Amino acid sequence: MGTNALGATAAPAWLRMRMVLGYDGAAYSGWARQPNVLGVQQLVEEALEMLVRRRVRVVVAGRTDAGVHARHQVVHFDLTDDEYAGLPRKAPLAPGPALVRRINGILGRQEGAVWVHEAERAPEGFDARFSALARRYSYRIADGQQRWDPLTRHLTAWHREELDVEAMNREAQSVLGRHDFLSYCKPRPHATTIRTLQEFSFTRGADGLVLAHLKADAFCHNMVRALIGAAMMVGDGREQPGFLAQRLEQMVRDSKTKLSHPRALVLEEVYYPEAGELAERALRTRALRTDDEVDTARSEG
Repeated sequence: MGTNALGATAAPAWLRMRMVLGYDGAAYSGWARQPNVLGVQQLVEEALEMLVRRRVRVVVAGRTDAGVHARHQVVHFDLTDDEYAGLPRKAPLAPGPALVRRINGILGRQEGAVWVHEAERAPEGFDARFSALARRYSYRIADGQQRWDPLTRHLTAWHREELDVEAMNREAQSVLGRHDFLSYCKPRPHATTIRTLQEFSFTRGADGLVLAHLKADAFCHNMVRALIGAAMMVGDGREQPGFLAQRLEQMVRDSKTKLSHPRALVLEEVYYPEAGELAERALRTRALRTDDEVDTARSEG
């Protein structure tokens, strides 16, 4: 996709839009726009550019890595009054539904790999990233070759050994709470690795697959895949019980940090407070987490 309509607008773009979309990450190099590769952000921004005839910056709730999928990703961007009013063109639609129809018409070139579910004028104070209370991810594992299905391989991690789900759940419980997850993160410059892990569990479904769920106020780079990778090492016997808590306390990222495959990871949902609390939440989230906020006690499994 591409367009030469790069003009700026003289009117202030102060009208904020909230948009929810999903995407199959297998074909893309993650969410973020990057040189020489195609990210989902580039597709969305270029589609908006075609609609309003200028560059539009999109802010996302949570950047996903290459190969990672999203079911309900949330973004925001700003339009002028005229751009907003012009979204329906002559169609008998409100601006939000009109935007959904028109942008999906452009994104249709991706053959359904990127799809916008809804768009609306955002409540005052809304910030897709900083207003979020939490993000929830899922991860599917086919453990044992008898469970490997080529038709779902792009959404499922294949693992040769059978996994002990109960042992993995005990490990998951041991790292719940607010901690410095440095051992499970790829640190970014000037960014904290302190997070509050609210939910972490494994279940075996009726189809025989292992399904992981993780929910936190935010996840730092590689955190979800590193936590799942560590739990799998206990689940198949490569590491002894207590490994996840031990790694958390060691505060080191080394050769024992193993990442699970990205293709099975899905951003399922982003949670936000009530409309009147959005701006306050964004301000609090921007404040750096400090070491004295870390839980000193582990959750009991």
